[in-house]
Amino acid sequence: MSFEPRAKKRFGQNFLKDRQVLDDIVAIISPKADDVMLEIGPGLGAMTQVLLPHLNHLDAIELDRDAIAYLIEHIKPIEKLTIHQGDVLAFNFAAFKPDEPLRVVGNLPYNISTPILFTLARMIDRLQDVHVMLQKEVAARICAKDGENNYGRLSVVLQYYFKVTYMLDVPPSAFKPEPKVDSAILRGVPRGKSERNARDEKHFEALVKQAFSMRRKTLRNNLKHFCDIKLIENAGIDPTLRPERVSVDEFVQLSNGIKAHEK
Repeated sequence: MSFEPRAKKRFGQNFLKDRQVLDDIVAIISPKADDVMLEIGPGLGAMTQVLLPHLNHLDAIELDRDAIAYLIEHIKPIEKLTIHQGDVLAFNFAAFKPDEPLRVVGNLPYNISTPILFTLARMIDRLQDVHVMLQKEVAARICAKDGENNYGRLSVVLQYYFKVTYMLDVPPSAFKPEPKVDSAILRGVPRGKSERNARDEKHFEALVKQAFSMRRKTLRNNLKHFCDIKLIENAGIDPTLRPERVSVDEFVQLSNGIKAHEK
């Protein structure tokens, strides 16, 4: 395939092309030769090509068969790259080099970035770190603090699992075609088991999801079918608060209190 494939809207593709931005991203990632690194959505391989000189090997997940054909023809040396064709949301992370700490990088398809991030959170103990390109608005939401208008379910869940850092703004001009939104690089460093204090992490996630089910409603309203109001008070939380006023630690405390009451 000598021609360059066009970006496909159904895959949420915007190909990174700005060399300075690529060099800045590689400096942020700081790849080492022996890293076990997995790139999500390499597209036409702009990031792939600047990462490969620093690595002994790189694995990549790509759904688009046209992009894969282009990568096979243009990435040098191709022997250092293994491409896994398929949907990242169906990828078997558990079976992928299970004894190795995994570094995940990628320009995530913006239309499925949130489910990808939740997928990564659920395999937290496999990860060394995550560096991903996101819509700037999404990156800001992930890093938001309780009390801020953009603080929500995504903020609480991902801050529970990761230490998140907003690393770099990336303008639309860095992509082809140019997206209609600004982008950003986000770093996520997994929190160890000793830092994650929820007794039942699935319950914690379900609680947070229900608490934010109607943002303008109070905890009393959103959780009335989830738990007794007294359990919210016992956790030291005012039930008349809206969920965006409740910290990550307070959600963990509430989840643990509910689970303790169930026994």
